[in-house]
Amino acid sequence: MKREMIHCAWIPTRELLSDQLKVILCLAAVWVTPCSTELSGSDSPCRSHITKPEYEYKYIQDGDIIIGGVFTVKNKMNYVSNGPVRYLPLCAVPSIDLYKQIRTFLFAIDEINRNPDLLPNITLGYRVYDSCGDPRLAIGSALQILSGPGNVVPNYSCRGKGEIAGFIGDQSSLTSLPIAQLLGVYGYSQISYGATDPTLSDREMFPYYFSTGLSDDIQHIAVAELVEQLGWTWVIIVAPDNDSGEKQSRNLQNEISKHGACVDIIIFITEDADTNKRNFERIQISTAEVIVLCGTPSDPILLSLCTQGSVIHEKTLVVTLSWGETHYTCDLLYNGSLIYIYPNNLNELLDEQFHDYVLSVTEDTAFLKELLSLYPSCWAQENINKTYFMNCTEIMTLKEVGVYFRHNAEVYRSVYTMVHALHTKLSVSVTHRDKYIPINTHGEQTVKSQCSANCPPGSRKMAGKSAVPCCYACVPCSHGEISNRTDMGNCFKCEDNEWPNQEKTLCIEKQIEFLSYAGDPLTLISIISSVILFIIAAVILGIFISFRDTPVVRANNHTLSFILLVSIKLSFLSVFLFLGRPVDITCMLRQTSFGITFSIAVSCVLAKTLMVSIAFKATKPGSPWRKWVGVKLANGLVFNFSLIQFMISVIWLVIAPPYVEHNTHSEPGKIIIQCNEGSAIGFYIVLSYMGLLASVSFIVAFLARSLPDSFNEAKYITFSMLLFCSVWITMIPAYLSTKGKYMVAVEIFAIISSSCGLLFCIFLPKCYIILFKPEMNSKQYLLGKCNT
Repeated sequence: MKREMIHCAWIPTRELLSDQLKVILCLAAVWVTPCSTELSGSDSPCRSHITKPEYEYKYIQDGDIIIGGVFTVKNKMNYVSNGPVRYLPLCAVPSIDLYKQIRTFLFAIDEINRNPDLLPNITLGYRVYDSCGDPRLAIGSALQILSGPGNVVPNYSCRGKGEIAGFIGDQSSLTSLPIAQLLGVYGYSQISYGATDPTLSDREMFPYYFSTGLSDDIQHIAVAELVEQLGWTWVIIVAPDNDSGEKQSRNLQNEISKHGACVDIIIFITEDADTNKRNFERIQISTAEVIVLCGTPSDPILLSLCTQGSVIHEKTLVVTLSWGETHYTCDLLYNGSLIYIYPNNLNELLDEQFHDYVLSVTEDTAFLKELLSLYPSCWAQENINKTYFMNCTEIMTLKEVGVYFRHNAEVYRSVYTMVHALHTKLSVSVTHRDKYIPINTHGEQTVKSQCSANCPPGSRKMAGKSAVPCCYACVPCSHGEISNRTDMGNCFKCEDNEWPNQEKTLCIEKQIEFLSYAGDPLTLISIISSVILFIIAAVILGIFISFRDTPVVRANNHTLSFILLVSIKLSFLSVFLFLGRPVDITCMLRQTSFGITFSIAVSCVLAKTLMVSIAFKATKPGSPWRKWVGVKLANGLVFNFSLIQFMISVIWLVIAPPYVEHNTHSEPGKIIIQCNEGSAIGFYIVLSYMGLLASVSFIVAFLARSLPDSFNEAKYITFSMLLFCSVWITMIPAYLSTKGKYMVAVEIFAIISSSCGLLFCIFLPKCYIILFKPEMNSKQYLLGKCNT
């Protein structure tokens, strides 16, 4: 018998580290039986027997360069008995979508071999195996491709012709990760078309691994940004109860927290129906309205979610790529849910060529029959028992099913990436970064998923009893603060010249307040009162000037009467210094002007009272008061008393003059333009000196009230000074308790009231005699009445 010689070459382990050796040995040992040597001699290789599925699905084509492929075509692993204690794996549940992936791989290889420009004079071959979605079978497939046909011989290649350029596969991280660990030891490139585990992006651990899929980290960022954009702050994470689910749920929770949202609970779905039922009951009672699915689910876990879906039909689901790219058709989308999908960049010409290529397939009729059994057209009903049976014959093709096949863009890109790397003899990292757009499958719906209601503009968040930052209370902004966005943590103050609007969402200009001439009723009343009283005082002065030679006018020093009337008129006019927008000059004049004019008026009253008392004392024989009787004493008293007030005012203006200030704090929402007195001491000294003069006048007039009525004004002066003192005593607390323009209005009222008291109490009785009782305005009448 002729025996073929197979040459086995040693595969160098490119600077193998001890930890890496441990990894590969552990991975291989799972599916490798104990070594046996059938050949004698020192060069006999150790052949490892890998337990293979009962029906192994593979494609093999020789070539100058070989591309290995590990694909998931059937995605469920069952075990069938093969002896008393031995079980063989059996791949089951084929998927038409997964079948498209492996057919895309074969289509791309065939297309490249027919292209004379890409790899001229080189024929591509392939070794493709089905991993069935199981990591142990995936490792066995990779070792089989490395060793060649026959038994697996670790670190030896018995392939014969064709060098391996690299590997394509697998779709899931569950199978791609162990393959990457194995190929990293030998230095073979691997391009996955769907694995998303971010661990595979570590260039130090996996320097030969590349992917056209999207990393889980990128997906988590996309989900977190989606949650933030839709205003969700309270979500639930559901993940499979495996290493992938635990790691991805933790990373997703951190990413969601970075974007200002919170996770209520994290639920891990197991293969146990009772445990899942309890977990779904927790989801049902949660106040969160959004569920985010993450991790890579296994088939039993996915089926468990499908069976429990009715429990959470009122929730909104966000389905990531690892959940959305499944072969199950159960409706996971409730209540306006979202699913992430790969972008479908259609290439009609390429899809048409691929469709024709798939329909032309005639081999693997056993697998196609199993695949076609998924379609209703392959089932027929028995007439007698009315039961259904599979009626897919050996000659039935995919064309009869009526399915249109589109190529898988990720697999197609992976193959061409490796071929272009071969063509340019460069090692190129091709990580595709397409943006994956969530598609709303239920139209325009607004879903709210929050632990607490949004704090509207005008309020801020306040931490509640819960330690979770997304659970909070809303409190209105304080006075002078606003918030113009939803869910602000702090309100911010407006500028000094601004104030919040009623909703506390916008800073607006504060209202400026002063006694304006435009439309202010207080200003109008003050103007009318001052003008009318000024006219009355002017008329009285005119009457006194016209009747200056009559006994009534001359009886009490008509010069002092004229000075008193003029000072009263000036007091009425000084009111205008308090009206209108204050400026520095009006602030300096308003207090000093009325202080000096009032001091002159009260000095005149005091002088008139003193002169009456001295005149009657001087009538006694030998009285020393005779030398004080005369005009000079009265004029001197008025001048000296007024001079003191003048000096006080000058010193006040020199040391600390009044000035204009904008008071932004006294009244909320208003800027009060007012006069700052500069020196409160100066202001109160002016008022105190006026009060001193008024008090002395009141006392002297009160003591002189018993003098003869004909020459005596003491009673009228007493009443006028009583009114004057009462007004100013009550004005001081009222002045201090009011703010803004009302404080100025109180001072104006005090000025007008005290001036009216002097004007009417002293001069009105004399005007009555002059105008209506002229017979009483005679010297004989006055002397006669005095003698009586």
